[in-house]
Amino acid sequence: MTVKDKFGCGSVQTSFTIINYPKFFTPNGDSYNDTWNIFEIADQTEAYIYIFDRYGKLIKQIATKGEGWDGKYNGADLPGDDYWFKLFYKENGQDKEFRSHFSLKR
Repeated sequence: MTVKDKFGCGSVQTSFTIINYPKFFTPNGDSYNDTWNIFEIADQTEAYIYIFDRYGKLIKQIATKGEGWDGKYNGADLPGDDYWFKLFYKENGQDKEFRSHFSLKR
């Protein structure tokens, strides 16, 4: 991406990563939205995600190149609710962290 000064004094070129993640998933066994992951950065083999419940309890750690989270904790289905995540990845050789949330719908 190139950003130009509005007065024509110069420009700066840079690149960045857009984190596009599913806002919800529905693990009901219909093979559609059954797992949650951020697949668009799966090429970053060192990227990983921590998923937390509303109280801050760590539920799952997943890799972006894996299958994703199936909505279970210790083999039991978790309730439909909002869950938060932290994504750790690299951008232009620098370590980055992205935080947001998504919904599990039952």
